[in-house]
Amino acid sequence: MNNASFVFPAVKGIQAKREYFTAMVPLEIIPKIFQFSDEELPAEIKAQRVLNKARIPEIRDYIINNPDSYVFSSLTVSVDGDMIFEPIDGNAMIGQISIPMNARFLINDGQHRRAAIAEAIKVNPALKDEHISVVFYHDKGLKASQQMFSDLNRYAIRPTKSINILFNSREESSIIAKEVVREVAVFAGWTEKEKTTVSNRSKALFTLSAISTATIELLKNIKSDTPEKTKLAIEFWNEVALQMPEWLAVMRQEKKSSDVRSGSICSLSITLAAIGHGGNKIILTYPQEWKKQVRNLEKVDWKKENPVWNDLVFVNGRVAANRSTQKALSAYIEKIMMEEIGENNGESDQR
Repeated sequence: MNNASFVFPAVKGIQAKREYFTAMVPLEIIPKIFQFSDEELPAEIKAQRVLNKARIPEIRDYIINNPDSYVFSSLTVSVDGDMIFEPIDGNAMIGQISIPMNARFLINDGQHRRAAIAEAIKVNPALKDEHISVVFYHDKGLKASQQMFSDLNRYAIRPTKSINILFNSREESSIIAKEVVREVAVFAGWTEKEKTTVSNRSKALFTLSAISTATIELLKNIKSDTPEKTKLAIEFWNEVALQMPEWLAVMRQEKKSSDVRSGSICSLSITLAAIGHGGNKIILTYPQEWKKQVRNLEKVDWKKENPVWNDLVFVNGRVAANRSTQKALSAYIEKIMMEEIGENNGESDQR
């Protein structure tokens, strides 16, 4: 910084026939440069930029817990003030940019990253010397920022939960879920790995996100390292598959997966989560004999027409995957899986 200006190394570019600049900004500057009062913003702009404060600790912890591998995309910023670009070494596109400290800065994309960076530096001051790229657009009076915010977010598509799991090699739950899909035969060939729903024409029975959620339920309060948890999850789902005739029929190509999906609840995400929940209870209760308890699943009638699923899975004839039905179905499946082998097989409840 000099002459009451922020000075950053930058690259100049042309977009929509106007200049803009991408600069490398030290993280310690980020909280300082973007802090003018919200009271200065017009109401319509302020409304677009309400922080979801619940997201900030999550992003902060991501930085702190991954100091050698965290990744951030650029912040996008409107500047109401002069920006002076000085090329170096005769290269018209590479140089440094000077922006007066009294200029107004408005983040169009990245306000949660900015807030999380500020919090992360408080915990780990060494982060202040690292950098993030910032794209600066000149915007006199901040008149274009509202449209810019809209344009930047119009075509943004959040990746599906399944894709997040597929590409996440850091979180234990994602690592385990992917290994389970690879090693459990009925999952390996019949799992949709990118979408959170299975399309009508798909040969898949399950989604990666559903298997992940169910496996998280399965492993709650299991005190083991990741390899042991993975081994347990694989053993559990392989044992479950043996009690699910329709899963096996699809795997053996005796039935179409679309027919199973249309006539049964056995592959629904709500069902997998309930089985995972029940599995957790039997593993914690019968750590040496849980496989025997899994066999209770063979007596369950999974057909959609089974009236027992009314209000457990279906509300007004439609699948209702909400907290209430998930809790009710999980309790129901837990009760069945916890029954002693040889107890009343529950057919009166099932049919």
